[in-house]
Amino acid sequence: MLIRRALGVSVFVALATAMACGGDDDDGGGSGGSGTGGAATGGAAGGGGTSGDGSAGTGGGGTGGGVGGGWNPDGGISTCQGHTYECGDTLDNDGDGLKDSQDPDCLGPCDNTEGSYYGGIPGQNNAPCKADCYFDQDTGPGNDDCYWNHACDPLSVAPDYPPESDPSCKYDPNTKTPGTSKSCAELDKEQSKTCSDYCGPLTPNGCDCFGCCELPAGGGKFVYLGSEVNDVGSCDINSLSDPKKCKPCTPVKACLNGCGKCEICIGKATLPPECYPPDGGTDAGGDAGWDGGIEQQCPTGKQPCGLAGQAPCSNGYYCITGCCQPVPS
Repeated sequence: MLIRRALGVSVFVALATAMACGGDDDDGGGSGGSGTGGAATGGAAGGGGTSGDGSAGTGGGGTGGGVGGGWNPDGGISTCQGHTYECGDTLDNDGDGLKDSQDPDCLGPCDNTEGSYYGGIPGQNNAPCKADCYFDQDTGPGNDDCYWNHACDPLSVAPDYPPESDPSCKYDPNTKTPGTSKSCAELDKEQSKTCSDYCGPLTPNGCDCFGCCELPAGGGKFVYLGSEVNDVGSCDINSLSDPKKCKPCTPVKACLNGCGKCEICIGKATLPPECYPPDGGTDAGGDAGWDGGIEQQCPTGKQPCGLAGQAPCSNGYYCITGCCQPVPS
């Protein structure tokens, strides 16, 4: 079914993906159990449908003039590995009128800041130079098998040594990354299937799995979401042009989840007109791009979410850049 424009309705988009959420060849998959969709709390009535991985169940009727969000519409909490953070607590923590996956600053249930792109979880991605999956809640590749080293980034040179601003991470293509025997070139070319399966669904469109994201969307410039100034997260939507606050990075090609023209992405909350059919219909569906169906909002088997008329994700799923993904356990 084609995504159709909902006339007169404001669209709030969940910006928090996944590789599996894109239509790209490098997308990583993730499987989930059976799910039952809840009642949509705004926008068009939620028609559930069924997906190959169980992310979409039976939807309920919606009321009001808003758009169904990505959190559990019955007030449930979205957890990350058994913990609850700001982007999954059902509260509007930054007072902007949007909560959890409806807030463009929320990048998933493992995000503890609704006001910036910084993860904000103590102990998250804090190993010097070494990086693992940015979008879960811990440091270390033990549960995700994702390996990278910021000393592998050609941009990490004097005087600022981005993205970590640490001279010990000075660029060295022959650097050794603890936990793996692979070289920088090998890690850039290939990450493991475990990394793809675990971190892929959590990675927003427009980012690699290590938190290096194209911002503004489509601009060809990549910044590190974990950027810090004096040990405080510094990168937000208002600082994208400041390389001192949103520090440049080179994306890892092996797990880069590109931003397709008809995909919701980090920093891209709307779709261009060509992604809608020309008849101006108002029913929402799974595919974006009416000209032959070559572009999709989500891959087959993933429930689309976040746009007007689309049902909220089922309990146990979270809307990450327009697609329902299972929350990490």
